[in-house]
Order: sequence, then structure tokens, then C-alpha cells
Amino acid sequence: MKKPSYVYILASKRNGTLYIGVTEDLIKRIYEHKDILVDGFTNKYNIHVLVYYEQFENIESAILQEKRLKKWNRK
Repeated sequence: MKKPSYVYILASKRNGTLYIGVTEDLIKRIYEHKDILVDGFTNKYNIHVLVYYEQFENIESAILQEKRLKKWNRK
């Protein structure tokens, strides 16, 4: 049985910078962002607030949704 996968959106603040990511372990990944365990975009722009997530049956579906979300207009 495959593990569920997730697409998630983090924000720096209301109407702030957004980050869209994919993971198979949502709790662990959000912990890594909040506790700044991984250096990168979210750390640089102080993006640590989970504002949305969606669960999928497989990583391929999650990646497709991530790509769709990244094409959206911010409005």
C-alpha cells in the first residue's frame, strides 16, 4: 500500500509570500519548516504558517496538483 501524499501551502503572513510544496509526511515537513531545519526559500522569507493542504493517494497526483497550483494567479 502506498503512503498518502500531500500538497501544502505555507505563508509568511496574511497576504504575504507563499510557498507550495509536496511531501509524503506532512507533519514532519511542516515541523522542518517551522523549526528552520532546512535552509532555503521558506527560511529566507520567513514562511512558516500552514494555510492549506490537500491529501492524495499517490505522489504523482500530488505533484500534478502542485504544478497546477503554481500556475494560478495570486488573486
